Amino acid sequence: MDNTRLLLSIALVFIALLLWENWQADYARPVPAAPAQVEQDAPASTKATVPVASDDTLPALTATPPPASPAAQPQTSPDDFSATQVVEVTTDVFNVEIDLRGGGLKAVALTQYPVSNEQAQLPTWLLRVNEDFIFVNQGGLISETEAPTHLQNYQAKAAEYFLDAEMLEVPLTWRSPSGLSVTKTLRFKRGSYEIQVSYQIENGTAAPWQGFHYEQFKKTHESSRQGMVYTFNGAVLSVPDKPFEKFDYDDLQEEPLNVSASGGWVGVMQHYFVSALVPPYAAPVAYRSDTFNDERYLVGFTSAEIMLQPGESATAQTTIYVGPKRHDILPAVAPGLDLTVDYGFLWFIAKPLFIALAWLRELSGNWGWAIVILTLIIKLFFYPLSAAGYRSMAHMRRVQPRLLAIRDRYKDDKTRLNQAMMDLYKEEKINPLGGCLPILIQIPVFIALYWVLLESVEIRQAPFVLWIDDLSEKDPLFVLPLLMGVSMWVQQKLNPAPMDPVQQKVMQLLPWVFTVFFAFFPSGLVLYWVINNVLSIAQQWRITQVIERTS
Repeated sequence: MDNTRLLLSIALVFIALLLWENWQADYARPVPAAPAQVEQDAPASTKATVPVASDDTLPALTATPPPASPAAQPQTSPDDFSATQVVEVTTDVFNVEIDLRGGGLKAVALTQYPVSNEQAQLPTWLLRVNEDFIFVNQGGLISETEAPTHLQNYQAKAAEYFLDAEMLEVPLTWRSPSGLSVTKTLRFKRGSYEIQVSYQIENGTAAPWQGFHYEQFKKTHESSRQGMVYTFNGAVLSVPDKPFEKFDYDDLQEEPLNVSASGGWVGVMQHYFVSALVPPYAAPVAYRSDTFNDERYLVGFTSAEIMLQPGESATAQTTIYVGPKRHDILPAVAPGLDLTVDYGFLWFIAKPLFIALAWLRELSGNWGWAIVILTLIIKLFFYPLSAAGYRSMAHMRRVQPRLLAIRDRYKDDKTRLNQAMMDLYKEEKINPLGGCLPILIQIPVFIALYWVLLESVEIRQAPFVLWIDDLSEKDPLFVLPLLMGVSMWVQQKLNPAPMDPVQQKVMQLLPWVFTVFFAFFPSGLVLYWVINNVLSIAQQWRITQVIERTS
């Protein structure tokens, strides 16, 4: 068997694996729960339905509240945020705008995560509203009688709050004409991306009150495709029975979420970041979703029923996480939230790679040098297998003149040609597949490292040296892809040349095809491949020299 054909096949398999990974992300859908949904954006004075699960603890509720008082009645459409008033909150990690209509999060900026290295002064806005995009948090209470939904107006004591201690509380108040009062408090903690939200409900009316607490994210649909790169952008649900299920916009359109569970969380994933709603772990809730014709979707939860007699009070609460997908903080927020760092089907290789990279980064002080050192370690780990493969290739190079003679002798008889080649391999004790080992053993590590560099927010905007100021993005000058192409060409020269002229031409083009292919990969990944190629060239050259001298 011609070793060149195997190399070409392996190259195709490698590309096919990347394509398969992207196909899985696009088309492999989880099996959703049974559908049940409603619009949660109708004004409080109109009919509204809250989707809930089928068990008795979360009964279906159809609420038709009476007209609200003029002060509480919203004067704008649900998606018109231009006229709403906000309370601005500044912490050490956040710039937040709280919408007084509903008391939800209208905008959240992460001040420690700039948009880019070139715009280091501009924070990344996760939640925001502009002319063609909406991503907001909404929450409130809903009842058959009266309650502050996310369309009712709260009152605040101040227009601005600043975190100058370990904890900051922002209280918002609402009161109905009949005496129901609600204090919604948002708590911010220094250094934390968690926002604790609580509703203190006091029934000052003369009648019993029944209602539900709900929280939700509403977001404009965004494509998960960014050029040649796929990073999931959509909804995610985690419950004890089914931890971590992803749902894109089409999934939610076909089968809206309707899952009842005690524990878990629901949220929205973006590249490097996640926004999650985490209800109290022991409380039963109904996770649900809805989609809208203008390509917006809604995901959230509804609590079990809250019942208050006159004079009684109760508290409803949740945790909102809006921040980076960091390995060191996500597990403490909610079980399974760290799974939003999605390393794909080779996660069992990717996670140890990240742990090793993080440790090496602590030693070297630079993610780029950590990649270089990790490449050396991986090369040493696979040295015996690589050496066996390079010895096989060196022997193939040594017997190539005899293979060419056999080809000329039996060029019109394929059966005898193949038999003669196999006899030669047997006589020289050569494994024609052995030369493929150095490439085969690198493919899983390569793909796993690809996802580590693509998904780890810790490596986002991490500089290396000189012109490489972001290892998670492509090389802006394309120097590393060119070096990779040259190193592949040098490796090719150390291998036995193909006997077929057509294969020779294909092999000559292969390094430059890969150069173009890798030009759009993260520069950290190309750095790994360049260093790996250089080490492979040194190892292969040494083994070839030894075999040629002893032959």
